[in-house]
Amino acid sequence: MPSDLARHTDSYFLRTKEIVGRHGDRRATYAIFLRRPVISAPRFAIDFIEEAARERGTRFEIDLRYAEGEWVGAGEPLIYLSGSLYHLVDLETVYLQKLGPPCVAAYNAHAMCAALPRAAFLAMDARHCAGAEMAEMMAYAASVGSAAAKREGAVGFIGNATDATAPWFGNEHGLGTMPHALIGYAGSTLRAAQLFRETYPDAPMTVLVDYFGREITDSLDVARAFPDLAAAGTLSLRLDTHGGRYIEGLDLNRSYEVLALEAPQSIRGFRSEADLRHLVGTGVSAAAIWQLRRSLDQAGFERVRIVASSGFSPVKCQMMAAANAPIDVVGTGSYLPEVWTETYATADIVAYDDKPMVKKGREFLWDKRAKAAS
Repeated sequence: MPSDLARHTDSYFLRTKEIVGRHGDRRATYAIFLRRPVISAPRFAIDFIEEAARERGTRFEIDLRYAEGEWVGAGEPLIYLSGSLYHLVDLETVYLQKLGPPCVAAYNAHAMCAALPRAAFLAMDARHCAGAEMAEMMAYAASVGSAAAKREGAVGFIGNATDATAPWFGNEHGLGTMPHALIGYAGSTLRAAQLFRETYPDAPMTVLVDYFGREITDSLDVARAFPDLAAAGTLSLRLDTHGGRYIEGLDLNRSYEVLALEAPQSIRGFRSEADLRHLVGTGVSAAAIWQLRRSLDQAGFERVRIVASSGFSPVKCQMMAAANAPIDVVGTGSYLPEVWTETYATADIVAYDDKPMVKKGREFLWDKRAKAAS
C-alpha cells in the first residue's frame, strides 16, 4: 500500500473518514462493479485491499463473486466488500484504479485470442502504457484473457516485449527481434537480418519488412539469404506497414482481387467502412497478409512464418478471421482499453451494519447480494 495513500485518494473520502472517526464507526458493505461486460481480473485490487487490512490491523470480508478469468455481465457486482467503514472509505479511489482497466483489457485480450484461435499473440503494449504500474496491470490482464481463451482451445499469448512483465506469461525474458531503428541503422532489411544473425546466431529471427516499402521484395531476399532458417521454420517476417499506404504490389483494386481468390466469403455481403479497411485497406490488411503468404509459397518458402502487427484490436482480429488470414503470430498492444471511460469501476455502499441502505436507482446491487445469500 502506498505510504502516501492520502495524496492519491479523493478528498471527500478523506473527509468522510475524519467524520466517521469522530462520530463512531459502522460496518459497511460495498458492491463493486463495472457498467460493461468484462472478464474478472481482480488480483491487483484484492492484493491492495488485503495489504491495507494487514497494515491497519483489521479484517475485511472480500466476497469475490466471479473468479479470475470468468465472464462478468454489465452491472454485475464483481466483489462485495465488507468491514469497518473507517478503514474502507479511503481505499476506494485506488482499488478502483486497480480493478477496472485490467478487467476490460482481459476482455479485449480474450476477444482477440478467441477470434484468431490458431494464431499466437505477443503483447507489445509496454510503449503505450502510462508508466510501469499500468504496464504491469496490462500484462496481467493479457495473461488472464489469454488463459480464458486457451481453455476454449486458442493458442493465446505466448509472451510479451519486456523482462519486467514476462513472468505473467511464464517466461523469464521478453520476446522480440528488431525494431525499425535497426533497419534504418543497417541501411537495408537484408543487412539488418545479417547483423542480427551474426550477433544472435542461435535465436529464432523475426525480420521487419516494411521499412523501405518493399515488403515482398525484401521478404524474399531475406528468405533466400537464410534458407536454413526458412526450411526449419525459425524465420519469421513481420508486417507493420502503417495505414498511410498499401504494401508493395497492392492497391484497392488489387486487394479485392487477392481476397476474391483467397477468401471470397470475406467480401461478400455488407461490410462497414471500418471492416473494409481491415480487409482491403491500407496498412496491414487481410489482403496484405494473403499477398505476402502467396509470394512466399510461390517461391518455395512455405515454412516461413508471418507476424502481423499494427492496430490489432478485437474488431481487426475478427475481420482477419473472416478472411482466414494466414497469420502465425499477432503482435499487439490493442487489448489496452480503446475507450478509457469503459474502464471505470464503481463502488456503492449497499448496507450499513448489515441492513440494506443504497442510493436510489442502485437497489439491484443489494437485491443481488440478498439473492446470493438466500
